[in-house]
Amino acid sequence: MIIIGIDYHPSFQQIAFVDKETGECSEHQLNHSEGEAEKFYRDLKQRGANVRVGMEATGHARWFERLLAELGFELWIGDPAEIKTRRVRKQKTDRKDAQLLLKLMLEDRFPRIWVPSPENRDLRQLLWHRHRLVQMRTRIMNQLQALAMNEGKHWKKKLWGERGRAKFEKLPLAPWARSDESDHRGVNCSRRARSEQAARGVAADDASWCGSTHGPGLCADHRNSDTVSLWQADQQLCGDDSKRGLQCRQATVGAHQQAR
Repeated sequence: MIIIGIDYHPSFQQIAFVDKETGECSEHQLNHSEGEAEKFYRDLKQRGANVRVGMEATGHARWFERLLAELGFELWIGDPAEIKTRRVRKQKTDRKDAQLLLKLMLEDRFPRIWVPSPENRDLRQLLWHRHRLVQMRTRIMNQLQALAMNEGKHWKKKLWGERGRAKFEKLPLAPWARSDESDHRGVNCSRRARSEQAARGVAADDASWCGSTHGPGLCADHRNSDTVSLWQADQQLCGDDSKRGLQCRQATVGAHQQAR
């Protein structure tokens, strides 16, 4: 039987192995993206070797676990905290970690932990995905309620009915909160041009200009304690072009009027 200790990383794995029948031992670093790791284990399968693999519990290793299950190799998952306590030297390298895992397996001191079945893990992933979707829905609902309350409408659960949605769509919302396609995509070129021109003029006149020259936009001087409100950003930014940098300047009421 071949015993392999693996220090696993998302892009590669450092292995230390020994063949208990022949006494052969060696160390390798196997790259994942180039297929070195998969080729190594498939070659062992073609040789008809019995393989036992030990590694710490980690993430991003689902593909590797499926590969070992497909090849019929035994996989041991160890408790990282317990393995850390059994490390004698403070020096920690990939080679030392792989050698330690191999040593623990040979001495029958490897701290194995229970691993759920693939079906159980798929079910857990599905439940976690549903939980995240519920969180997203809750955040969106809270944002919509906040928009309505900012307009003086406290509808609570009535907002989610057909009548509530119809009334909500008729509210005079700010441009950044509207759902029409032109606002989302920034198609209103004339309004954008006016806003950018106003921002350029304000940037040229402001003595506290930060010096960023990536394009017109909003600026907050980090040397002052003033904060930029969402209303100020709404007056000076048009569209959602993420390529334009957000430039810094201390916004003033006069600048808002000019940007409008």
